[in-house]
Amino acid sequence: MFEFKTRQRVITIGKVKVGGFPGENPTVLIGTIFYLGHKIVIDDKRGEFDKKKAEELINNQERMSDLTGNPAMIDVVGNTEEAIRKYIDFVAGVTDMPILVDSISADVRLKGMKYAMEVGLSDRVVYNSLLPDFKKEEINGLKEIGVRNIVLLTFTSDILTTRGRLVAFKNLLDAVTEIGINNIMVDTCVIDVPSLGLAMHAIFKIKDEFGYPAGCGAHNAVATWRGLRRKMGDIAVKPALAVASTIPVVIGADFILYGPIEHADIIFPTVAMVDAIYGFMLRERGIKVGKEHPLFKIA
Repeated sequence: MFEFKTRQRVITIGKVKVGGFPGENPTVLIGTIFYLGHKIVIDDKRGEFDKKKAEELINNQERMSDLTGNPAMIDVVGNTEEAIRKYIDFVAGVTDMPILVDSISADVRLKGMKYAMEVGLSDRVVYNSLLPDFKKEEINGLKEIGVRNIVLLTFTSDILTTRGRLVAFKNLLDAVTEIGINNIMVDTCVIDVPSLGLAMHAIFKIKDEFGYPAGCGAHNAVATWRGLRRKMGDIAVKPALAVASTIPVVIGADFILYGPIEHADIIFPTVAMVDAIYGFMLRERGIKVGKEHPLFKIA
């Protein structure tokens, strides 16, 4: 088992703990809903969607979380202020899981976070995410709103190196700590299969040098793998999704953005297995894990 030279930080968002030494706290798994092309969305501008199906998907992720002991969060994507407000209202009304407020638009992200804070969700909403090319207006908005929880995404023009991710992280860290945000999750950015290895290396380096909770959107490695279905058939997709979201956990990832929430049934059992393995290994270090840990839940 590897060692870190820096004390590992553990943050709490809502009722969920993120971070720590591998195996200490179960890996947090984050499914995405209302994403681009999601079939349950009827009108992505007005935020109209199939409420019954959305609730079923959310309930299923909660069920898998209960079965495995892996805490869950939900990544809510909105294209407009109207849509993100409706999505936040709905998700907050059917689950107490932490909510990542996500959009390709910084303006929509800020407006979504502001709304969530105003309706009393400040302890369980997460700004997803701040990128290295942020504008000053975005930082000012985060400060004005009083955002507590944030994902830093190390997407950079130097995406082909681990060092580029570390430089991006340091710049982002300076920006958010300066305005008083301390609950920080670091997404080391996956865009394809080759970049997953670099993202994993960056996860280890960030934990080793800084101790912050780190993870990645590992599903992107499969989503952009053009030859997967064409060369190997549909049967190869589910195993690839499971592997992509599991191997970062082996090197210490604290959370995984596993992509479409429909994949909960695939991802939770495989990640829980790794967590259970680590949980048992911790016994040799004299560290005990709780009864809700995957080590005891998946038997």
